[in-house]
Amino acid sequence: MPMLLAVLAGFLLGVAFAWMARAELGRMDGPVIASRPFNVVFGFASFVYAPLVGYFVAFHGDWTYGYVFPWRRVPSAVDLALATLAGASVLAGMVVSAHAARARRLHAVAWLAGVPTAGFALALALGGARLAVSATYAQYHGGFGVVPIGSAALGEAVLLMGVVLALGIGWTARGLSQGDGEGGDAGRGGGARSRPLDL
Repeated sequence: MPMLLAVLAGFLLGVAFAWMARAELGRMDGPVIASRPFNVVFGFASFVYAPLVGYFVAFHGDWTYGYVFPWRRVPSAVDLALATLAGASVLAGMVVSAHAARARRLHAVAWLAGVPTAGFALALALGGARLAVSATYAQYHGGFGVVPIGSAALGEAVLLMGVVLALGIGWTARGLSQGDGEGGDAGRGGGARSRPLDL
């Protein structure tokens, strides 16, 4: 996944996960990072999202950097740091939006989701032509050896990793829903607090 898009998409996923966990977060008074939903999202960011981004950096580096500069000149430490940043963006999105999700302020959550969505759309509109082809940095700027992404191994990788990402999102959503328990707490006499949805 292209690096800039990976960070923006990661933040957006974090916001979405916070909204999915709003019921459980609303029953907590402690810090978000000490909550079960955060641990679930941490697992997704660490074991699915960051490795997925790292794969593209390692095997399709020039494409990941949008052919802006040659990947082989980028130190491996920078690659690792950026893949880690992509994973951290998921956690950042959740932490930043957790308070609004906890209070069920839909308009605030929507605004937090709208900013990275707009950035993602703008970056895709400006760089879509670059991302639609597979080549090395030298090939892209030299005008030779450039092939459509669907005709290259990169296209297969995008498809496969898309499936992995979808499964990871599904696993995370399921994990977050298991802690919803609004009815379960009431059945145990816990009496989950109910908050109105602030539109």
